Amino acid sequence: MHVFIAGFQHETNTFAPTPADWAAFEAGAGFPPYRRGPVVVEAYRGKGLPIGGFIDAAEAQGWTLTPSVWAGANPSAHVTREAFERIASEILEDLAQAQRSARVDAVYLDLHGAAVAEHLDDPEGELLALLRSAVGPQVPIVASLDLHANVSARMLDVADALVAYRTYPHVDMADTGRLAAMLLARRIARGRREPLAVRRLDFLLPLNVQSTMTAPAGAVYDALRALDAAHGTVLSFATGFPAADIAECGPVVWAYGDAAPAAVDALFARIDQPRAQWRLDLKTPAEAVQAALDSAADGAGPVVIADTQDNPGAGGDSNTTGLLHALLAAGAGTRFPGQVALGLLADPEAAAAAHAAGEGAQIDLRLGRSVPTWGGQFSDPPVPVQATVRRLSDGEVVLLGPMGMGGTVSLGPCACLEVQGVLVGVSSRKTQMLDRELFRFLGIEPERMRVLVVKSSVHFRADFAPIASAIVVAKAPGPMAADPADLPWTRLPSTMALRP
Repeated sequence: MHVFIAGFQHETNTFAPTPADWAAFEAGAGFPPYRRGPVVVEAYRGKGLPIGGFIDAAEAQGWTLTPSVWAGANPSAHVTREAFERIASEILEDLAQAQRSARVDAVYLDLHGAAVAEHLDDPEGELLALLRSAVGPQVPIVASLDLHANVSARMLDVADALVAYRTYPHVDMADTGRLAAMLLARRIARGRREPLAVRRLDFLLPLNVQSTMTAPAGAVYDALRALDAAHGTVLSFATGFPAADIAECGPVVWAYGDAAPAAVDALFARIDQPRAQWRLDLKTPAEAVQAALDSAADGAGPVVIADTQDNPGAGGDSNTTGLLHALLAAGAGTRFPGQVALGLLADPEAAAAAHAAGEGAQIDLRLGRSVPTWGGQFSDPPVPVQATVRRLSDGEVVLLGPMGMGGTVSLGPCACLEVQGVLVGVSSRKTQMLDRELFRFLGIEPERMRVLVVKSSVHFRADFAPIASAIVVAKAPGPMAADPADLPWTRLPSTMALRP
């Protein structure tokens, strides 16, 4: 069997300040850089991305793969029209070439599912439809999706099968690619599409309650697996990305198989009731820092504070200063000198100044940015500091934790700055703090810290929960609303509740 494969990954926060242009996809940053052609198979075979899992499963089946484009960019505001149309046109060009030179028996796409373009609310649905038009109604199309996908009716209608991650932090990306291959094999064996059942929930789920490492999400996905085993179905529960102002934003449950309706109804009931299980517990920056300092006194392990509203994995730019202000105001670095760290703060000017001065130098800086959030509001102002340059780096970091799985991020010139006893990891490009190596490459040993502030919402838990004595979630002003009810929605249906 000849399978055409491609990937397009973007999670769009329509309230965020920075769009994803073509340069963002070329760079990748927190994602691998833009690739096209045979190098896609060579680069991702055996790797932890969905397309890597699909490649491994497909080759084990003896399928012949025709790779096209794999494009991913850090979460941000809308994908520009130019970027989407360039990516889509290159995928279609490669498909046409594959159809001329050989046969195309099936198509696999590695999608996120929560992209929004400047000119399209549903670019993934559009891409699937373009491919469907090119291959016709009989050629199977399957795709893997992120757990946070805002799954549209068009996506479900056009594709033969869609399957979403089942973990957050996403440590099952390759497994999901393998599930997509299994669904494709089932579709081929059956000779037609499997029965599909779908139910859409009518309330938004905040990111911080979606973690499968905590209740209630962990138990919900356990129930999903049990239902699949009992019914022979392949269920998915996409929790949705609750910062996309589009009509189809929100959680969706769907399943393939002869017993799909029963499986979907059972999982829907487990998610829907009681709704109170999905409510948030957030602290102000001052409350979070004070709680962390009090807990850290026993030295049992670092207390981790999640700076969730500046999460670069959800549209933030990793440059706000609310938690740094709170650390300095509480004298955190005086209480535990050299044992309090924050990272990564994306500030290319500060990184450049540190490199110009050299290790050991003292420099005067204004760290961070005040950025627009929503409703005309802004985040905290930059922090004027005198900092000591403790460590410099070129920003090439190999990630070793469960989320990174040996991948490399390129962050440009980076520095560890000490400010009033607080260590601040400064980078030239943004990336989510989801791996301890993102502290360690700057000489900050996470296990030896008393307090760690991480620019992340949930992904950090995969690598930091094993060493944390406690985890606190802080609501400092930033572009990613921890509570969807804070956002100025204009396009959600009136029936969609902003809180569980």
